[in-house]
Amino acid sequence: MKTIAVLTSGGDAPGMNAAVRAVVRTACVNGIRVLGVLRGYNGLINGDFIEMNLRSVSDIIHRGGTKLYSARSAEFATEEGMQKAIHTCKENGIDGVVVIGGDGSFRGARDLSERGIPCVGIPGTIDNDIACCDYTIGYDTCLNTIMDCVDRIRDTTESHDRCTVVEVMGRRSGYLALNAGIAVGATSILIPEIKFDIEKDVIERMKRTQLTDKKHFLIVVAEGVGVNVVDLAKSIQEKTGVESRACILGHIQRGGSPTVKDRVMATRMGNYAVKELLMKNIGNKVVASRHGDIVDYDIFEALNMQKHIDEDLFRVAMEVSI
Repeated sequence: MKTIAVLTSGGDAPGMNAAVRAVVRTACVNGIRVLGVLRGYNGLINGDFIEMNLRSVSDIIHRGGTKLYSARSAEFATEEGMQKAIHTCKENGIDGVVVIGGDGSFRGARDLSERGIPCVGIPGTIDNDIACCDYTIGYDTCLNTIMDCVDRIRDTTESHDRCTVVEVMGRRSGYLALNAGIAVGATSILIPEIKFDIEKDVIERMKRTQLTDKKHFLIVVAEGVGVNVVDLAKSIQEKTGVESRACILGHIQRGGSPTVKDRVMATRMGNYAVKELLMKNIGNKVVASRHGDIVDYDIFEALNMQKHIDEDLFRVAMEVSI
């Protein structure tokens, strides 16, 4: 391939810049021209490109967010929008595209691949919900951000003998809530993958724990479980007598400087996407982490996989948090 494009799409994740850096530098040192696509698939439709070189990605490995910006594109979801993107790619001599994003971004890459534009997906999403992949870029940083925030919340929770109900991200997956809940010692953890009963799994657990002289509590809730945390906090206070507050962490979870793990994983994946795939004229793939190794899957196969929560880890969380 003589020219490739790289874009970031969907929700931003810490480590995306490290992946962009690896893609650009791997391509440049191997004589491949790189175009950075601004604002995801919208940029691919509109030809919103920047020429990138070795120095274009200097001093970005430590930055959160994405240098290329990100957006969701309603137009790209239409056949007309996709044909515009294909025309723009051909007009600019783009031989392949690296797409850094989550499940929705990969579906866009799949649709482009079906229409003759080879794409390679790199999993960048804080939710860690890409089925073919053990680990996604941004997940570790997000977990550490949640842990730091909740540790701070705990200080005032303990000082006032309160219960704090903390909502974390995870619209369709509970990986963040489960692992963060374990890390902060949450009394209860509510996630989409495991059925729960508020009375049994929150109120009764708190009452049992109160009998052991515990006076402050943390409840971690994934946003995708459909529970209003403000209402839950009120219910807890009414039924247990423990003063309760709700805290929604929101988009603070997405930002911040990526951890070592995210920087290294992003660098490995970005290098692999170019060196092991596009440089060998291989497209229609998703790069993944599997048991510590960097591997790749057919993009159609990857999108048909299903990921399951570790129920034994949830059991451990419940046993040690009472």
